[in-house]
Amino acid sequence: MTGKARGVLADATPELVEKRRRYKAYAEYVDSGVPWVGSIPKHWETLPMKWLGWFRAGAGFPDDAQGVTDADLPFFKVSDMNLYGNERFMVNCTNTVSLETARRLGAKVFGAGTIVFPKVGAALLLNKRRVLTSAACIDNNTMGFCVRDVDVDFIYYRMLTLDLGRLANPGAVPSINEGQLRNILLNVPPVPEQEAIAAFLDRETGKIDALVEKKRRLIKLLKEKLAALISHAVTKGLNPDVPMKDSGIEWLGHVPEHWQVAPLRRHWEVIDCKHRTVPFVDEGIPIASIGEVQGIEVDLSTAKRTVEDEFLQLVDGGRRPQWGDIIYSRNATVGAAAFVNTTERFCMGQDVCLIRSTDQDQRYLVYQLRTPLVLGQLDQIMVGATFKRINVADIKGLIVCCPPRTDQGEIARFCDTTHAALTRMVLKVEEAIARLLEYRTALISAAVTGKIDVRGEV
Repeated sequence: MTGKARGVLADATPELVEKRRRYKAYAEYVDSGVPWVGSIPKHWETLPMKWLGWFRAGAGFPDDAQGVTDADLPFFKVSDMNLYGNERFMVNCTNTVSLETARRLGAKVFGAGTIVFPKVGAALLLNKRRVLTSAACIDNNTMGFCVRDVDVDFIYYRMLTLDLGRLANPGAVPSINEGQLRNILLNVPPVPEQEAIAAFLDRETGKIDALVEKKRRLIKLLKEKLAALISHAVTKGLNPDVPMKDSGIEWLGHVPEHWQVAPLRRHWEVIDCKHRTVPFVDEGIPIASIGEVQGIEVDLSTAKRTVEDEFLQLVDGGRRPQWGDIIYSRNATVGAAAFVNTTERFCMGQDVCLIRSTDQDQRYLVYQLRTPLVLGQLDQIMVGATFKRINVADIKGLIVCCPPRTDQGEIARFCDTTHAALTRMVLKVEEAIARLLEYRTALISAAVTGKIDVRGEV
């Protein structure tokens, strides 16, 4: 582990944990009368949300509402709730709409300070909250909560603790409506105390968010470092003193003098899948498709399954994957390549193909297929394509480096070791992020439900 990585992991949360231990409780509590709320500080109230503000649903816009010249209002879609950035404020916008168009279509304009959230979607999406920083319109899959006589920042934090996923109407797409929300009971302190709690949470969550962002940047750097090391190894080799030659390919540059540079078909066989739709069953034989080839090795743990007869159809003509083969995605996530490291019986689904060789190191090729050397060629092939896909002939024509088999084995072992080491570091940082976010959630819940008294902390 690098010194930089050790430093970031070490600064996790000792100060934050110590503060959590010393936060005091309120002097006196009473039963709120609501089972899921429990006890609240004696001077707090328990009120339905309809007394704290009003809900308004957004409105959908037809396609022709976009791109008008006087579009000056942000128009947020439910998908904008997932945009990365400040997780509190709704500032990223993919569309705008004019006030004239909004009025013509009967759309509502929501003022700055409105708390917006999805009203349809999976639980993870339903539990997102954001606050508008300026007047805006929202689509009909989103709802706004406009507060009155309370502090909007406190209510935002309080709403983060509501699990709307559990309250949602079941169905193919879970949903929630105004009627379900209006009578939800919230425990609220006097407004000055709301402001104090919100200020405390602004400060403390800001510290946590800064640490999280620092760790996310580290993950990005680690992944870039991994990609650079592997890319250099598979195109330049491991010996810095080896004589080099011009590959004759501008975007590849020089390669070791004793290496070959040739189309993939020169040394590897590419076998397409059967373009056949099969029935899926709960218990059966795994089918490897796009989702199973996102890692370095094929992962069948969540693969769909089919029956024996369909399996035999799909593996006909030498298509049954064997240990050491490569499954390669040629549709959607084009270019994902995974090594078959199992003897379990499985077959290829649609959208992938099989790459096989009896005299080359397949793990070496897996790593090379994932580098800019090959991915850049794919980008050129797909320029202007409506759908991201390539055919088998394109794959056979990909230019790859082909060192001697002994060099391939050494490089593959180096890539395996490097990938494993840096992946472990990424996982540790991701675990640290998960702990920070867990603490963040617990701190918000404790403060806005009165479990801790933070008035003296501001």
